[in-house]
Parts: sequence; structure tokens; C-alpha cells
Amino acid sequence: MEAARAKVAQEVRFDINASNQAEVNAKAYRAIARSFVSDTVTVPTPEMYQYAMLGSLGDDVFHEPHTQALEAHLAKITGKEAALYVSSGTQSNQLALRAHLTQPPHSVLMDIRAHVNVHEGGGLAYHCGAATVAITPTNGHHITLDEVKKHIILDNQLGHAAVTRVIELENTLNGTIFPQDEIVAISDFAHSKGVLMHLDGARLWHVAAETGKSLTELCAPFDSVNMCFSKGLGAPIGSILAGPKDFIARARVLRKLFGGGMRQTGFLAAAAAYALTNNFPRLPAVHKLAQKLEAGLEALGVTITSRAETCMVFFSCEGLGFDASEVVKRAEALPDPITLFGERLVVHIQTSEEAVDDLLALFKALIEEKRAAGLANGVATNGSATSASPYVKA
Repeated sequence: MEAARAKVAQEVRFDINASNQAEVNAKAYRAIARSFVSDTVTVPTPEMYQYAMLGSLGDDVFHEPHTQALEAHLAKITGKEAALYVSSGTQSNQLALRAHLTQPPHSVLMDIRAHVNVHEGGGLAYHCGAATVAITPTNGHHITLDEVKKHIILDNQLGHAAVTRVIELENTLNGTIFPQDEIVAISDFAHSKGVLMHLDGARLWHVAAETGKSLTELCAPFDSVNMCFSKGLGAPIGSILAGPKDFIARARVLRKLFGGGMRQTGFLAAAAAYALTNNFPRLPAVHKLAQKLEAGLEALGVTITSRAETCMVFFSCEGLGFDASEVVKRAEALPDPITLFGERLVVHIQTSEEAVDDLLALFKALIEEKRAAGLANGVATNGSATSASPYVKA
């Protein structure tokens, strides 16, 4: 029997770390510093790991001290009664909408580019049986109160349409800041009609850092708010959902129902706390670096289709003799590769200024090559902002 057990133990054994794992990780840090794919590529630093190692020991389905402390802190700074730590922004949005929506038929009104509409696998329909009312903003930036009034469904006496129960807004959306006065106007109207408000504030940290507005002020117009620790702040995992106590209690039950109840989350809560303290103050520098990238591209004649209000720049190579796919291939082929995702460039807390300079140098080289070959028109664009495609990577 002992021999059989030893054999099974040998089969189970698995050493996942390479003998040179520290060197492998150092290369990964370098690659992340040269990635413009998303701010989700950021990784914990040794300092964050060291802090997280001291995280409390408990079971979050029952009682986990650091996780509960993190939830209480986020409830306080968002001005809400309670909060719930969850594994992802998608889960946070889906739990919020499921907790708000009880019995179909019902609909959710949103921007057509919203994450819940484009990047959450149809979860709104799957989990909530909800229809969507997706608005394309005529200003190319954000939906307005007038557009909400035009599209909201408040009456279903004839049974033709599903009544709007929730308005979902996103801030930032594709890196752009939703004007707070417009949000307040939409919220006042919604609440006057008995319609709830949910904020996908995955990157709301950027809005607070750029505008100087408190999270309480930014969240006040909403009945529930989702904010990510792994977007912008560089924590390894997790989002927070904040709202009224009874709403959060319902969301906690739904989290368990969806298989999202986590156990020993103390070290993850500690990592999030480290990110709040040490990484949030770095966001203004991220915005400045994104603005440097935008200005450099525009000076080369690259069209800016959505400006760097926070951490993202959208561009077009129209008229330059090449497209974004060629930029991606050439960037990957550099001796020190740069990774991109199409026409969206995301700057994050681990992006190096060297990477920005190298990317601008690549654009310059490509433009000069195409002009020499007679493939580019050589005319610089005015860089005016237009709406970005709704179908971009989160």
C-alpha cells in the first residue's frame, strides 16, 4: 500500500517554477513595460508580493478579515453602504445587474460601446433575461440626457417593448471621461422615473486622478458601482461592487450561486490595498505619458480618432500607406519587441517612456518608408477626434 501511495504521490508532483524563473520573470517585466495592449497586462511587483504575503488568513465565504476591511474601505470612499469583493469586473457588472433585475421582461439602457454590451459574452441576456437598449452617441463621446429621454422605455401597456429598469453608464469608456454634470442630469431623470443607475467604473480611478473629484462625488449619482483593482492599479485580480446593504447582500448570494465565492482572499485584498496606496498616485504620470504618445503620433501625421483623456489613444493610419496590422507586425519584429492591439494604445503604470519613444520612432520609420515608395500622401491630418469603434478589446 505504501508503495502504491508513493507512486500516486510521484504522479501528482509538479514543479512549475523553472530553474531560472527569476530570469524569466525579469524578461516578462521588460515585455510588460513595452506592451500597449491593455492595462490588464500589469503584474504585481516584488514590493506588492511582499506586502500581500502578510495578508490575513481566513475564508471569505465565512469570514476573511482583510477582505472585509477592504470592502468596508471601498464602501466608505464610494459613499455607499456596503461593498463586495469579486474576482473580475465582468462578474461585478453581471452580479449588479442580476441583483437589480428581478423579473423579465425588462431592459437595460447603455452606450453601444459599453463593456456589458460588447465584452461580457451576452451575460446580460443569459443571466438576467434582459433586452438591451444600446445608444450610439451622436457626439461620438458620451450619451446625453436628451438621447436617454429619446430611447428609454417607460411604458409597456401594449406589450411591444421591455420597460427600462436600469441605465448603465461607463466611466471611463475607451479612456474618455464622462462629464459629471451630464451623469447627474441623467441620474436625476432616471430616479424621477423609478429607474436605477449602475456605473461600470472599472477605470474610475483614472477619472478621480485626472479631475480631482472624490470617488464619493463620482459615485453619488449611481445606485451601484463596479471598480477594478486589476485595471489601472496593477493588482493581480479583483473588483469591488458597492451599493446599498440589501443590494450587496443579494449580490453576495448570487456570487455564491454563480460559483464566485472565494476562500483565502486575504493576500489578494492586501495586494489591492497596496495598489490603492502606492499605484493610484501614479495615474497622473500615466496620463501625461499617454498625452506624449498622442502628441508624437499627431506630429507625424497620424490621425487621432479618440484623444488621450486618460490612459488610451486611438489612431488611424489612413493616408499613410499602411494600416495598424503592419504596425503590429513591425513592432513585434523589433529587436526589443513592442506589443500592440490594433488601433488602440493603452498606457499603464508599468509602461516605460523608452517604449513610447521606440513606438514613435517605428511610426516615423514606417511613414518615411511609405513616402519614399510613393505610397503615402504625405499630408498631415488635423488629428480631430471622432468616435472609436465600439468593438475594441477591454
